[in-house]
Amino acid sequence: MKIALINENSQAAKNAVILAALEKVVAPMGHTVDNYGMYAADDAAQLTYVQCGILGAILLNSGAADFVITGCGTGEGAMLAMNSFPGVICGHVEDPVDAYTFAHVNDGNAVAMPFAKGFGWGGELNLEYVFEKLFGFGHGQGYPPERVEPEMRNKRILDEVRLKTMRPLLECLPQLDEALVKGAVAGEHFEELFFKNCKDAAIAEYVKKLL
Repeated sequence: MKIALINENSQAAKNAVILAALEKVVAPMGHTVDNYGMYAADDAAQLTYVQCGILGAILLNSGAADFVITGCGTGEGAMLAMNSFPGVICGHVEDPVDAYTFAHVNDGNAVAMPFAKGFGWGGELNLEYVFEKLFGFGHGQGYPPERVEPEMRNKRILDEVRLKTMRPLLECLPQLDEALVKGAVAGEHFEELFFKNCKDAAIAEYVKKLL
Protein backbone atom coordinates (compact mmCIF):
# COMPACT_ATOMS: atom_id res chain seq x y z
CA MET A 1 0.00 0.00 0.00
CA LYS A 2 1.20 3.51 -0.83
CA ILE A 3 0.33 5.91 1.96
CA ALA A 4 0.42 9.69 1.46
CA LEU A 5 1.06 12.07 4.36
CA ILE A 6 -0.35 15.62 4.07
CA ASN A 7 0.04 18.36 6.69
CA GLU A 8 -1.70 21.73 6.66
CA ASN A 9 -0.03 24.96 7.73
CA SER A 10 -1.02 25.20 11.39
CA GLN A 11 0.57 21.83 12.19
CA ALA A 12 3.37 21.76 9.61
CA ALA A 13 6.03 21.80 12.31
CA LYS A 14 4.91 18.30 13.37
CA ASN A 15 5.44 16.78 9.91
CA ALA A 16 8.76 15.11 10.79
CA VAL A 17 7.33 13.61 14.00
CA ILE A 18 4.28 12.22 12.20
CA LEU A 19 6.37 10.87 9.33
CA ALA A 20 8.81 9.13 11.68
CA ALA A 21 5.98 7.41 13.59
CA LEU A 22 4.20 6.40 10.38
CA GLU A 23 7.28 4.97 8.66
CA LYS A 24 8.39 3.16 11.81
CA VAL A 25 5.08 1.29 11.91
CA VAL A 26 4.22 0.68 8.26
CA ALA A 27 7.62 -0.02 6.69
CA PRO A 28 7.90 -3.46 8.37
CA MET A 29 4.40 -4.21 7.03
CA GLY A 30 5.63 -3.60 3.48
CA HIS A 31 3.85 -0.28 2.98
CA THR A 32 5.55 2.83 1.61
CA VAL A 33 5.01 6.48 2.54
CA ASP A 34 5.09 9.53 0.27
CA ASN A 35 5.44 12.76 2.24
CA TYR A 36 3.64 15.60 0.44
CA GLY A 37 4.30 18.11 3.23
CA MET A 38 3.98 20.71 4.42
CA TYR A 39 7.45 20.06 5.78
CA ALA A 40 7.86 23.19 7.93
CA ALA A 41 5.79 26.19 8.96
CA ASP A 42 7.70 28.50 6.63
CA ASP A 43 7.32 26.39 3.46
CA ALA A 44 6.78 28.44 0.32
CA ALA A 45 3.66 26.38 -0.47
CA GLN A 46 1.19 26.94 2.35
CA LEU A 47 -1.61 24.35 2.58
CA THR A 48 -4.92 25.05 4.31
CA TYR A 49 -7.01 22.14 5.55
CA VAL A 50 -9.33 22.74 2.58
CA GLN A 51 -6.39 22.28 0.22
CA CYS A 52 -5.45 19.10 2.06
CA GLY A 53 -8.85 17.82 0.96
CA ILE A 54 -8.23 18.82 -2.64
CA LEU A 55 -4.76 17.27 -2.69
CA GLY A 56 -5.95 14.12 -0.95
CA ALA A 57 -8.78 13.69 -3.45
CA ILE A 58 -6.39 14.10 -6.39
CA LEU A 59 -4.02 11.50 -4.96
CA LEU A 60 -6.72 8.93 -4.18
CA ASN A 61 -8.77 9.35 -7.35
CA SER A 62 -5.68 9.18 -9.57
CA GLY A 63 -4.27 6.10 -7.84
CA ALA A 64 -1.13 8.01 -6.83
CA ALA A 65 -1.94 6.97 -3.24
CA ASP A 66 -3.97 4.14 -1.75
CA PHE A 67 -4.47 5.83 1.62
CA VAL A 68 -4.08 9.38 2.96
CA ILE A 69 -3.05 10.46 6.44
CA THR A 70 -3.89 14.10 7.11
CA GLY A 71 -5.17 16.31 9.89
CA CYS A 72 -5.24 19.76 11.39
CA GLY A 73 -5.55 21.22 14.89
CA THR A 74 -8.60 19.12 15.79
CA GLY A 75 -8.82 16.94 12.68
CA GLU A 76 -12.40 18.04 12.08
CA GLY A 77 -11.75 20.54 9.29
CA ALA A 78 -9.44 18.21 7.41
CA MET A 79 -12.00 15.39 7.67
CA LEU A 80 -14.79 17.61 6.33
CA ALA A 81 -12.60 18.83 3.47
CA MET A 82 -11.58 15.30 2.49
CA ASN A 83 -15.17 14.04 2.57
CA SER A 84 -16.27 16.87 0.26
CA PHE A 85 -14.85 14.93 -2.70
CA PRO A 86 -15.74 11.74 -4.58
CA GLY A 87 -13.57 8.69 -4.11
CA VAL A 88 -12.73 9.60 -0.52
CA ILE A 89 -14.00 8.12 2.73
CA CYS A 90 -12.18 9.88 5.55
CA GLY A 91 -12.56 9.06 9.22
CA HIS A 92 -11.82 11.27 12.21
CA VAL A 93 -9.31 9.27 14.27
CA GLU A 94 -8.01 10.26 17.69
CA ASP A 95 -6.94 6.98 19.25
CA PRO A 96 -6.16 3.34 18.42
CA VAL A 97 -9.76 2.17 18.91
CA ASP A 98 -10.96 4.81 16.43
CA ALA A 99 -8.32 3.57 13.98
CA TYR A 100 -9.20 -0.11 14.33
CA THR A 101 -12.97 0.36 14.10
CA PHE A 102 -12.70 2.78 11.17
CA ALA A 103 -10.54 0.30 9.26
CA HIS A 104 -12.87 -2.62 9.90
CA VAL A 105 -16.34 -1.06 10.01
CA ASN A 106 -16.05 1.87 7.61
CA ASP A 107 -13.21 0.58 5.40
CA GLY A 108 -12.22 4.06 4.24
CA ASN A 109 -9.13 5.32 2.48
CA ALA A 110 -8.15 8.35 4.57
CA VAL A 111 -8.01 9.56 8.15
CA ALA A 112 -7.85 13.05 9.61
CA MET A 113 -6.18 13.36 13.00
CA PRO A 114 -5.90 16.07 15.67
CA PHE A 115 -2.29 17.21 15.65
CA ALA A 116 -2.80 19.99 18.21
CA LYS A 117 -5.78 19.06 20.43
CA GLY A 118 -4.61 16.50 22.99
CA PHE A 119 -1.17 16.21 21.40
CA GLY A 120 1.19 16.48 24.33
CA TRP A 121 3.59 14.24 26.23
CA GLY A 122 3.51 10.81 24.55
CA GLY A 123 1.89 12.21 21.41
CA GLU A 124 4.29 10.32 19.18
CA LEU A 125 3.41 7.07 20.98
CA ASN A 126 -0.26 7.60 20.31
CA LEU A 127 0.58 8.12 16.64
CA GLU A 128 2.44 4.82 16.53
CA TYR A 129 -0.39 2.93 18.26
CA VAL A 130 -2.96 4.50 15.92
CA PHE A 131 -0.98 3.53 12.83
CA GLU A 132 -0.52 -0.02 14.13
CA LYS A 133 -4.28 -0.47 14.53
CA LEU A 134 -5.04 1.30 11.26
CA PHE A 135 -2.72 -0.70 9.03
CA GLY A 136 -1.76 -3.84 10.93
CA PHE A 137 -5.00 -5.84 11.02
CA GLY A 138 -6.58 -5.62 7.59
CA HIS A 139 -9.55 -3.59 6.41
CA GLY A 140 -13.24 -4.08 5.88
CA GLN A 141 -13.66 -7.23 7.95
CA GLY A 142 -16.35 -5.80 10.20
CA TYR A 143 -16.53 -5.36 13.97
CA PRO A 144 -17.58 -6.69 16.43
CA PRO A 145 -17.75 -10.33 15.31
CA GLU A 146 -21.52 -10.60 15.75
CA ARG A 147 -21.99 -7.49 13.58
CA VAL A 148 -19.67 -8.44 10.71
CA GLU A 149 -22.37 -9.24 8.15
CA PRO A 150 -24.58 -6.14 8.68
CA GLU A 151 -21.57 -3.83 8.94
CA MET A 152 -20.15 -5.08 5.64
CA ARG A 153 -23.62 -4.75 4.06
CA ASN A 154 -23.92 -1.18 5.33
CA LYS A 155 -20.55 -0.29 3.80
CA ARG A 156 -21.71 -1.60 0.42
CA ILE A 157 -24.88 0.48 0.74
CA LEU A 158 -22.83 3.58 1.59
CA ASP A 159 -20.64 3.03 -1.47
CA GLU A 160 -23.74 2.78 -3.68
CA VAL A 161 -25.21 5.96 -2.19
CA ARG A 162 -21.99 7.89 -2.75
CA LEU A 163 -21.81 6.77 -6.38
CA LYS A 164 -25.20 8.41 -6.93
CA THR A 165 -24.61 11.58 -4.92
CA MET A 166 -21.01 12.42 -5.92
CA ARG A 167 -19.85 13.78 -9.27
CA PRO A 168 -16.56 12.58 -10.81
CA LEU A 169 -13.53 14.50 -9.55
CA LEU A 170 -12.75 16.05 -12.93
CA GLU A 171 -16.22 17.58 -12.97
CA CYS A 172 -15.67 19.06 -9.51
CA LEU A 173 -12.18 20.53 -9.67
CA PRO A 174 -12.75 22.91 -12.64
CA GLN A 175 -15.64 24.46 -10.70
CA LEU A 176 -13.33 25.49 -7.84
CA ASP A 177 -11.22 28.63 -7.67
CA GLU A 178 -8.20 27.79 -9.81
CA ALA A 179 -5.75 29.47 -7.43
CA LEU A 180 -7.07 27.30 -4.59
CA VAL A 181 -6.47 24.11 -6.57
CA LYS A 182 -3.06 25.28 -7.82
CA GLY A 183 -2.03 25.95 -4.25
CA ALA A 184 -2.99 22.41 -3.29
CA VAL A 185 -0.50 20.96 -5.78
CA ALA A 186 2.27 23.52 -5.29
CA GLY A 187 4.27 21.54 -2.73
CA GLU A 188 8.03 21.26 -3.07
CA HIS A 189 8.00 17.55 -3.96
CA PHE A 190 4.50 17.22 -5.41
CA GLU A 191 5.50 16.78 -9.05
CA GLU A 192 8.19 14.16 -8.47
CA LEU A 193 5.92 12.11 -6.20
CA PHE A 194 2.65 12.50 -8.09
CA PHE A 195 3.58 11.92 -11.71
CA LYS A 196 5.60 8.77 -11.07
CA ASN A 197 2.66 7.21 -9.19
CA CYS A 198 -0.43 8.59 -10.93
CA LYS A 199 -2.47 5.89 -12.70
CA ASP A 200 -5.14 8.13 -14.25
CA ALA A 201 -4.07 9.84 -17.48
CA ALA A 202 -6.96 12.33 -17.48
CA ILE A 203 -6.21 13.55 -13.95
CA ALA A 204 -2.50 13.71 -14.74
CA GLU A 205 -3.24 15.86 -17.79
CA TYR A 206 -5.48 18.17 -15.77
CA VAL A 207 -2.79 18.63 -13.13
CA LYS A 208 -0.13 19.29 -15.80
CA LYS A 209 -2.27 22.09 -17.22
CA LEU A 210 -2.66 23.57 -13.73
CA LEU A 211 1.07 23.56 -13.18
